[in-house]
Amino acid sequence: MTTTRRRPVSRALPPVPPAEPETRAVTFARGRWLRTIPGQIRAYAVVALLAVAALLGVLTMAVGNARDSVQTIGHDAGPQVVATSALYFSLSDMDAQVANILLIGREHRLGIGYDESLRLYERRRGEAVAAAVQAAQLAGRDTDLRTTVQEVLQGLGRYERLVGGAMLLDRQADHAPGELPKQVIDAYRQATDLMRLELLPKAYNITLDSGAAVRQAYETKRSAVLSGRTWVAVTGAIALLVLIAGQVYLTRTFRRLLNPALVLATVVTLTLVLVGAGLLSALAGHIRTAKQDGFDSVLALSRARAISHSAFADESRYLLDPGRADTYEQTYLDKSLAVIYPDMGARPVNLESFYAAVNGGIAGYRPGDPDPFLGFFGDEARASARGGASVNFAEVLRAYRVVLDYDRRMRDLAAKGDRAGAVDLRMGRTSTVIRDFGTYDASLSALTAVHQRAFDTEIADADGGLRGWTALPPLAGALIAVLVVAGVRPRLAEFR
Repeated sequence: MTTTRRRPVSRALPPVPPAEPETRAVTFARGRWLRTIPGQIRAYAVVALLAVAALLGVLTMAVGNARDSVQTIGHDAGPQVVATSALYFSLSDMDAQVANILLIGREHRLGIGYDESLRLYERRRGEAVAAAVQAAQLAGRDTDLRTTVQEVLQGLGRYERLVGGAMLLDRQADHAPGELPKQVIDAYRQATDLMRLELLPKAYNITLDSGAAVRQAYETKRSAVLSGRTWVAVTGAIALLVLIAGQVYLTRTFRRLLNPALVLATVVTLTLVLVGAGLLSALAGHIRTAKQDGFDSVLALSRARAISHSAFADESRYLLDPGRADTYEQTYLDKSLAVIYPDMGARPVNLESFYAAVNGGIAGYRPGDPDPFLGFFGDEARASARGGASVNFAEVLRAYRVVLDYDRRMRDLAAKGDRAGAVDLRMGRTSTVIRDFGTYDASLSALTAVHQRAFDTEIADADGGLRGWTALPPLAGALIAVLVVAGVRPRLAEFR
C-alpha cells in the first residue's frame, strides 16, 4: 500500500504596513531634537533669551523700588512730615505771643510790641491751619491720624475763644507789666492748659507718627533696592554665562573663531549689568544720605526750634502767673533737656546743675566728638560731624549758651523779689534778651538750611540718575534679543 506525503501548505503572511512618521509634537516630547545641532542651537537661543528676560525683570523691579523710595522720601511723605512739624511750632508760638501780650499789660512798647505780637499770633494761626491740612493729606487712610488732626483743629477753635476772653479782660484791667489781675490769670490758665496739655502733645504725636511712617518706608524700600542690586548681579552673571557658553559651543562646532553678534550681545549685557548695579548702589547711597544727613536732621532741628520757642514762652508764663511759677520752671527744664541733655554726673537734675553742665559741655565740645551730649543737639552733633556742618552747629551752641545765661539771670532777679527787674530783663527793656534769642533762632534756622540743601542735592542727584531708566532696560533687552537671533540664525541656515 502506497502512502503519499502531504506537502505542507504555505500560508502567505499579511503585508507589514509602513511605520507612520512621528509628529513634531512627539519628537519634541521625546527630546530627540536636542540630539541635533539645529535643535541645540534653538534651545540655546531660548535659554539665552529667558536669562536676559529675567535680568530685565529684576532690574526693572529694583529701579522701580528705588524710584518709589526717592518719591516717598524726597517728594511726598518726607517734605510733608517736615512741614507738619511746623504745626507744633505754630501752636506753641501762638501761646507764646499771648503770654507776651498779657505780660506787658498797658506798656504796649515792651518786648516786640503789642501790635507785632498780635500780628505774629495771627500769622502762626494761619500756619497752624495750613500745617494741619498737610497732616490730613499725609494721613491718607490712617483713620487714627486723621482723627488726631481733626481734634487739633477743633481744639484750636476752643483755644481761640478762650484767648479772646483773656485778652478782653486784659484790656479792661489796663494793668502794669507783670501785675495781672486774678481774672486775667484764670482766663489765660484755661487757654494755656488746653494748648499745653492737649493740643501740643497731639501735634507732637502727629509728627512722630508721620516720621515713623517715613522711616519704615525708607527701611523697606532701601532694603528692596539693595536686594535688587544683588539679584541684578546674580541674574546678570547667569545671562553672561549663557551667552559665553553659546559662544564657546558655536566656536567648537563650526570651527570659527568668534560670533560677532553674540560677542556684541555679551558686551551689551555686561554693560547693562554693571551700569544697573552701579546705579542701584548710587541710588541707595543718595537715599541713605538724604534720610540721615537731610531728613532726620531737618526734622530734629525743627523740633528743637519749636521746643526752644515754647521754653522761651515759659519764661513769660513764669513771670505772669506766680501761682504756677514752679510748674513753669520745671516745664522749662524739661523742654531744655529735650533740646540738649548734658552729662549731669552725680548732680541732681535741676536748673542750677543744668546751667553748669551745659556751660561745661558746650565749652568742652569739639567737632567730631562721638557723644558730647544727648537730646536733639546730641543727634545733631553726630550728624554735623558726618555731614560737614560742625561750624554752623558750634554757632548754634554759642548762641544757645547766651539764651540760657539770660534765663538764669531772670530767675535770680525773680527769686530775690525783683519782679519788675525780671520783667524788664525778659522783655528787653534793660537787656538784649529778645535780640539774642533771635540770633539763636537764626543760627538754628541756618543750620537747618544746610541740612535742607544736602537733602535737596541728594534727591536731585537721585532724580537725575533715574532719568531715562524707564525706557533703557526694555530697549537694551530688545537689542540683546536681536543680537542673539542674529548670531544663531546664520548657523541654522547652514542646515536647510
